[in-house]
Amino acid sequence: MTAETLSTGVRRIDQHVAVLDIRGEITGASEDALGEAYAEGAGGATRAVILNFTELEYMNSSGIGLLVTLLVRANRAKQKLLAFGLSEHYRQIFELTRLDEAIGIYDTEADAVAAA
Repeated sequence: MTAETLSTGVRRIDQHVAVLDIRGEITGASEDALGEAYAEGAGGATRAVILNFTELEYMNSSGIGLLVTLLVRANRAKQKLLAFGLSEHYRQIFELTRLDEAIGIYDTEADAVAAA
């Protein structure tokens, strides 16, 4: 698995909210691509970064670790980190790791944007 298995896009909802569209796999090899996308989305007056997992194909424990890194960065910047589009499998993983207590999990992008 290489970093090429992850592609990201950053969309601005407004000056305060950005959405990171994640496509493919999040593994340890995804660190640079995910970090760069997050930095782009979290810049400026951003108050909330929303992770779009609708096209997530695979995430391993290293990928979970990368999400924790993003969470730390968001907390330091006093920003919210939210997510939507998680499959039932990954929702369970978020619950088991208690990430769901730190990252707001929503069913739809509209719900996540409303919470931002």
